[in-house]
Amino acid sequence: MATATTGKLSVGDQAPAFSLPNQAGQMIDLQSLIGHKKIVLFFYPKDHSAGCVAEVCAFRDQYEVFKQAGAEVIGISSDSVESHEQFAANHRLPFTLLSDRDGTVRKLYGATTLGILAGRVTYIIDQKGTIQHIFSSMLNFNKHISEALRIINEA
Repeated sequence: MATATTGKLSVGDQAPAFSLPNQAGQMIDLQSLIGHKKIVLFFYPKDHSAGCVAEVCAFRDQYEVFKQAGAEVIGISSDSVESHEQFAANHRLPFTLLSDRDGTVRKLYGATTLGILAGRVTYIIDQKGTIQHIFSSMLNFNKHISEALRIINEA
């Protein structure tokens, strides 16, 4: 189900700033990425689960299309840096995975289901740091990719 708002954030809001470690343990600061490319920021529940494997592999398979459209793909879950490192290697993921161990960034973005469970939510952020689109669906994994590509290509 697509939604115009999720949690506290709405289309048109500025994307909240954060810094999280990637799968190599390096800190990634969202603010340092804004202004260079559009950002496809997707929250997913858990490394190695069937639905999340389907989603990240679909993003992987379309990664070059996102890059050609001037966008960077970034995934976030509460799994550890070590789990992300193994997950990225197992599935040959060319994009960044960030570890939000305590769920602070997930809560900041409102990327939850029923307000408590880790949700599957994708945010499209433009080069000015403004949220252009929010898509939330726990079960329609491929729609996250098609919705993101549609919005990226419309801009």
